[in-house]
Amino acid sequence: MVDLETVEQFLGSLSFCKVCPLECGVNRLQGERGRCGTGFLPEVASYHPHFGEESILSGWGGSGTIFFSGCNMKCVYCQNYSISQLGEGEAISIEDLARIMLALERMRCHNVNLVSPSHFAPQILKALYIAREKGLGIPIVYNTGGYDKLETLKLFRGVVDIYLPDMRYASEESALRYSGVPNYPEVNRQALIEMFRQVGEVMLLNGIAVKGLIIRILLIPSLVEEALENLRFIAENISKKVHVTLMRQYRPVYKVSAGCFPELNSFIDDNTYRKVVRFARELGLSNLILQ
Repeated sequence: MVDLETVEQFLGSLSFCKVCPLECGVNRLQGERGRCGTGFLPEVASYHPHFGEESILSGWGGSGTIFFSGCNMKCVYCQNYSISQLGEGEAISIEDLARIMLALERMRCHNVNLVSPSHFAPQILKALYIAREKGLGIPIVYNTGGYDKLETLKLFRGVVDIYLPDMRYASEESALRYSGVPNYPEVNRQALIEMFRQVGEVMLLNGIAVKGLIIRILLIPSLVEEALENLRFIAENISKKVHVTLMRQYRPVYKVSAGCFPELNSFIDDNTYRKVVRFARELGLSNLILQ
């Protein structure tokens, strides 16, 4: 765990926020809101044991998810858009965030699962410091869209046990069009390499993950070739033994269902999913999670 002085300095950096790759530079300490849509106080939409994550995370006790409001990505197909983009949630103190983490442990969740944490990284680090001081002992999951800054991730070395990033795009054009973020492929790939450097391949205890990297690839209509390119990157640059979740849960919602992006207005069919799974196996990726 980083020392308290480093935690406080990181929190103070919100006066000119460069916590994520967008580097808005707003003064969140004074309540200014960045492109993520949030100010200083952490905003939480809900927290509870969640049984819909990968089985090695949810297990029998549930993954202790904390859904943060706002996001540094603006995905036009986001299934949680009311939370990520429409501001659903409640501002709480950092001390209350620490109390939530401890409450999830008392509920016998297997882990604390931080959903969309990137824009609240300093507040989360401070809350984790407080919670650890009060005895928090279960693994910490950093469940992110994968648009994360290296300098921020490095502060979580030894703090985060399990990284759970998305790997959405292999082209800058797609990332800008569908999520409104620049340089996603470069940022995302560097972030995943750093995450793997910190936690390595998944370690299990009684069938539940306690450490490691799990990469999620959401299959999106018209972007399947980019998913294949990302799978190749994983096999060649990270590890063939890293856990990869191939997700076919995409559905056309939010701006896509409104007709704004007709090329995304469909589902992933069985043949397409089998093609992706076969390609991943041909690359030698040996720890695929199919869902």
